[in-house]
Amino acid sequence: MTEKSRLDRQIDFLVEACKLKNTIRATELCDGSRYENSAEHSWHLTLYALVLSDQAGPGVEIDRVIRMLILHDLVEIDAGDNPIFGALDHAAIEADEQAAADRIFGLLPDDQRDDLRAIWEEFEAAETPSAQFAKSLDRFQPPIQNLASGGGSWTDFNVSEQQIHDRVGSKIAIGAPALWDYARKRIADFFAVRDPS
Repeated sequence: MTEKSRLDRQIDFLVEACKLKNTIRATELCDGSRYENSAEHSWHLTLYALVLSDQAGPGVEIDRVIRMLILHDLVEIDAGDNPIFGALDHAAIEADEQAAADRIFGLLPDDQRDDLRAIWEEFEAAETPSAQFAKSLDRFQPPIQNLASGGGSWTDFNVSEQQIHDRVGSKIAIGAPALWDYARKRIADFFAVRDPS
């Protein structure tokens, strides 16, 4: 058997990445018509980064954020989507995602494998300003879609306002505090109408 060419390996990766379109997420589209897939989510997040770049703090490189966001969910091809409000085994999820990253990025030529895997790892670690902003956007987009769709996954998972603050708000506030201020008010308004006391 002959060794695959660089282009063969690049195309294999791109064909494999197409499978992300089959990974259905727990978040509905803004119009509530159906659940989004992970490829749509990744694309939408790159648009969020482009449009909301003025919300980024010092040291954030928007081009790097966009690269992180287009890559961040590729592991869901193997590991699936894990809704933030579902019952989660974080250690098992991390192991599954690491194995998926090994396999999927391993399809690429070695230099691209190492480069793109490093970008994915940076996003996962969320220690750099760019990764923190990318993570904030990843947590900000679903609440915006849930608000637009009339509750979406919050209704599906019977989520409380406090759960949103604890699981989502704290992550958004790290890299994009003004976006969390924006979302928090709208979330409070949503729950005030939904559960008037």
